[in-house]
Order: sequence, then C-alpha cells, then structure tokens
Amino acid sequence: MRVLVTGAAGFIGSTLSLRLLARGDEVLGVDNLNDYYDVTLKQSRLDRLTPQAGFSFAKISIEDRPALERAFADFKPERVVNLAAQAGVRYSLENPYAYVESNLVGFINILEACRHGRVEHLVYASSSSVYGANRKLPFSVQDSVDHPVSLYAATKKANELMAHTYSHLYGLPTTGLRFFTVYGPWGRPDMALFLFTRKILAGEPIDVFNHGHHTRDFTYIDDIVEGVIRTLDRVATPDPDYDPLHPNAATSSAPYRLYNLGNSHPVQLFRYIEVLEDCLGRKAERNLLPLQPGDVPDTSAEVAELMADTGYRPDTPVEEGIRRFVDWYRDYYGV
Repeated sequence: MRVLVTGAAGFIGSTLSLRLLARGDEVLGVDNLNDYYDVTLKQSRLDRLTPQAGFSFAKISIEDRPALERAFADFKPERVVNLAAQAGVRYSLENPYAYVESNLVGFINILEACRHGRVEHLVYASSSSVYGANRKLPFSVQDSVDHPVSLYAATKKANELMAHTYSHLYGLPTTGLRFFTVYGPWGRPDMALFLFTRKILAGEPIDVFNHGHHTRDFTYIDDIVEGVIRTLDRVATPDPDYDPLHPNAATSSAPYRLYNLGNSHPVQLFRYIEVLEDCLGRKAERNLLPLQPGDVPDTSAEVAELMADTGYRPDTPVEEGIRRFVDWYRDYYGV
C-alpha cells in the first residue's frame, strides 16, 4: 500500500515506517523536524529510513495546509497514519498555542486532505491523557472522557470528536488509538526513562514526581507499532449493533473506532526506577516532588476491544523493555 505517515522522524513514526517498509509498503514520511527536543535525534531516526527502498520524505508541518495538500496530491496515499502532534502534558501549560496549531489546525488539515484524497483509512494518535480526572481503573474506551486535566488531553479528545464528524458526514473510515506511556529505543528525550537514564549515568539527582507513588501503563514501542499496523489493516466500519439510544463510546453508525493501546500491567514509578537502576548497575539519587499540574496519579488500559477486533494485546514486560532501551542508549551515545 501507499501509506502517508506524519511525524515520521518521531519516536513512534520512525519505528512504524521501518515496519511498513519491511513488509513492502511505500511510505511518504512527513515531519517538520521542529526543535521541541533534540533535532539531531530526529535526524538520526530519519537517517535509518532514507536509504530504504520505497521511502520518501517531505519536510512540512501539518498546519501548513497548501504544503500538506500538495503532498497528498503528489503521493496519493491509500492510507494515512497521523502521529504528528505537539506532545507533552507539562509543556501545554507553557505554550498552549503550539497545541492549538498542531493538534487542532493540523488535524483538520489532515481530515480535509483525507476526505478530498479519498483515503481508505485514517489511523491517528490519541492519548491515555483523555481519561483526565477519571479514577475508575482500568480505563475503558466505554468510559466518559469529559474531564481533561491538561490542554494536551483536551486537544486529543477534540481529535476524536473531529474524526467522528468526518466519519459521519463523509464516510471517511477513522480509527483513534489512545497510546499509554510509550517507551523504548529511539525514545523521546523529554520522557521519564530518557531523563532518568541520562541523569543517573551523569551522577545527577532525578526528579521523582508524586513521590514515586503514581503508576503508569508503560507500553513498549514494538507493541505500540504492532497495534498501529493491526488497526491500520482493519479498516473501520459502521458498528451493526450500534444503538443510538444506548450509544457505544468506541464505535458508531459511522465507520469509526477507538482503541486503547496499552500494556494492561501498570507499574509504580518506584519499581520502574528500580528496574532501570538494575540495568544501569547504578543507584539513583531521588529528588521527591509532588504531582505536577496536568498529570494524573494512575493509568491502566483495558484492551478488550483491541483484542476482540485484532486478536492482539501488548505484552512486553518493563524488565525486558527497559533493558533494550539501556542497550540502545549506551550504543547510541557511546556511554
């Protein structure tokens, strides 16, 4: 297939693109290579893709509508995976407009391009952050998600609503994936595992929020990519059992689906740090801090719908995933 992947120089996008190319798909990667974090790392990810047969790259922002329209017109994608977004919960408190421009303006540009380009299926990144103030665990796609606690989460919920509108009005098949704390080789430097590893190896104290007591459904990168591919290949269709008097939040009478993509085995942050210490062979000096604004105490994914529809659930244990990350980190940075 011809697959357009936005955010192709990103953590998930670059790994996904490699998998698609390996199975014979033609991939157009789109990314603006912004400086939210180390551009050198983004370029290194891209350097793994550019020699591959079937890969082409367009350096554009999804909020640049004319440039995006040209890319769609030239490449004529059959399917699209939208991973480009302004990420990060805490940064949304500092620069809210970045989230409006990329996650809202950029996403409507994607929807319009898919609509006019007659794309067969749009898969897009949502986030576990949409569960916001919810405390019932595990989080289910059947749950109400009307109480976000960060602007980042609000934009991701807005993406789900916007996608449903296009599925309903124009018959555009869309599938939203709520990612749960993705980690692994080639990860993001602003995420905990990357920050902790760098500081522990440098002999610096690490900031441990919520005094290390919160839990996260850490999900390994290869599991995330497998989930993306499984759902990309299963084009969303109308739910024949959808009842508007008793609506299902994850399906519709339109070709629309939502799935959680998480490991379903939450790990306390203290345990996560202990595993990292074992892999590094060093102890961390911990600076214990309160929960940060916009963060939530716990996340846990219910993946029953994903399993029922695709036969797949993520299952890489953190002990294995962290070991692979540390091996990559030492090799990439020569530590």
